[in-house]
Order: sequence, then structure tokens, then C-alpha cells
Amino acid sequence: MSVLSEPIRQEIQRLIPRYPRKQAVTLPALHLVHDEYRTVSSEAIVEIAELLDLHPSEVHDTMTFYEFFKGDGQKLGETRLWVCRGLACMLRGAYELIDHCEKKLDVRCGQTTADGKITLEFAECIGACDGAPACLKDDIHVMNVTTERADDLIKDLKS
Repeated sequence: MSVLSEPIRQEIQRLIPRYPRKQAVTLPALHLVHDEYRTVSSEAIVEIAELLDLHPSEVHDTMTFYEFFKGDGQKLGETRLWVCRGLACMLRGAYELIDHCEKKLDVRCGQTTADGKITLEFAECIGACDGAPACLKDDIHVMNVTTERADDLIKDLKS
């Protein structure tokens, strides 16, 4: 029985002609699966590999290289909250902001809250240096984040 839904399989197959080689579809396929299931299981890796004529280890290597994807036993919460710790953000309080968010959410970076709503992570740079310290709420930049603003952001994410 297939782990990947038929629509996901079809979308991966639709992507193949858009790239010079099937292998180039690995990253978009991982994103599709991760967005749908909030994790990429070992079984999903095998199925992606079959669709792209690759060995599962090649798909796994791509997945683990980026550290963006969660694997077996690491399911993401409904929302992913990234705190940037790049140089500009670090100089403007990113480490204190990370500590504050960890305490407020009762998790460490890389973990998901007990209710499954928020996964807290840090990023090396999210390209928002002019608004340091900055966060990403899924794919949305939140700039000039103070601890008070973080509290409001977390409250919003929990509701």
C-alpha cells in the first residue's frame, strides 16, 4: 500500500518534465510530501525514490542535507516558528529571543509543543537583516521582534 496519496504522486510525476533530469525533482518532491504530511517518513523516501528512479539513500541524503525536513518521529507542528540567529539578528538579541521563546513554549529549538501546534526552530539567516531580530512564521517574515512581540506572536499561533 502506498504511503503517498495519489494527488502527491501525480504532482511529483507532473514535475518531472519541467527538469533536465528526474533527480532534480528530489527537492520539490520532498517539499510536497513534507508540506502535506509535516514529516517525510522512510516509506515516503522509498516511494519518492521509485518515482524518480533513484536509490532511497539519494533521497535521504538530499533530505538530511538541508535540515529543513523532518523525518520519522519528528513530525512538525501546525506552524513552524523560526527565530533567526544570523549575525544581524544575533547582535540585536536573537539568542535572548530564542531563550524567551523556549521558555514561553516549554520546548527547546527543534521541538514541537505538547499540543502539536508550534515547532520552534532557529535559522542561520532568513534574509531579513534590516528587521533584526527577525522570525519566520511558516513562510512569513516577522521583523523587529521583541520579547513582547514574541509573546503576541506565540499567543496568536496558539489560538
